[in-house]
Amino acid sequence: MGRKKSISNIPSYDELIVPTVKALIKLGGSGTIEEINNKVYEITMMPESIIQIPHGEEGTINEVEYRLAWSRTYLKKFGLLENSSRGIWALSKSDIDVSKLNHIEIVKTVRDQNRDTQTKVKSKITIGDVENEIEQEVYNSEEWKEQLLNILYKITPAAFERLAQRLLRESGFFQVEVTGKVGDGGIDGKGIVRVSGLLSFHVIFQCKRYKGSVTPSQIRDFRGAMQGRADKGLVITTGTFTREAIKEATRDGAPPIDLIDGELLCDKLKELKLGVDTQLTETVSIKNEWFGNL
Repeated sequence: MGRKKSISNIPSYDELIVPTVKALIKLGGSGTIEEINNKVYEITMMPESIIQIPHGEEGTINEVEYRLAWSRTYLKKFGLLENSSRGIWALSKSDIDVSKLNHIEIVKTVRDQNRDTQTKVKSKITIGDVENEIEQEVYNSEEWKEQLLNILYKITPAAFERLAQRLLRESGFFQVEVTGKVGDGGIDGKGIVRVSGLLSFHVIFQCKRYKGSVTPSQIRDFRGAMQGRADKGLVITTGTFTREAIKEATRDGAPPIDLIDGELLCDKLKELKLGVDTQLTETVSIKNEWFGNL
């Protein structure tokens, strides 16, 4: 992978391989991409200024997220990770000794494996060939989200608010209204969610249709606007939330605010089949060794 001066301080994908395994161990052996990435940031004590550097000019993910995707792909090809159709990544073995892992050896082994599997059709394979294959695998898993977010960036603010309204209704909210009044403290709508058919909570939501990161000050402003008007708050964005914004949203003693970032928004739209169609061809096979490694 080429390096730019602006991103030279970001750990390379091979340097993130062992922290990825450590993160999964701390998570109990499995986790979502977001959970794994956040745990890696915590383990490596990565500063927010590094985390927020975007990948490419129009990238919908950050550079470190992109490199972590490479790390997971190498670990999968090495046989230490597996991922499900629901986006959960898990360790393939429960007794991994992290102290014996060497990221240089892992990368070398994967490249040698790829070279062995392709010798029948290609007498010589370069490192670039292997990296292109892995890069394509990474992009195939993220491409649909990039396409979807690029569409959401272009719709009008009113259309995005209506999308949020539909999303909440499909998720079980009722009496969902879009208010979107100027000077209303950033509140774009409200609704009611019922838990287990018994408890009801009044929720107000805010929509942020942009590529940037939501900051803790924006969370605090929204909380100030919601006090006395709702039990919970919800912020929906096509962008991301800084780590400090996430901490502010769940701060002890303050009204709770749930967060939906661009990646989770894509997943929810896909789950609810709102503008996203999934076509699957199912093949079922039993992996005896998987159960033996639990």
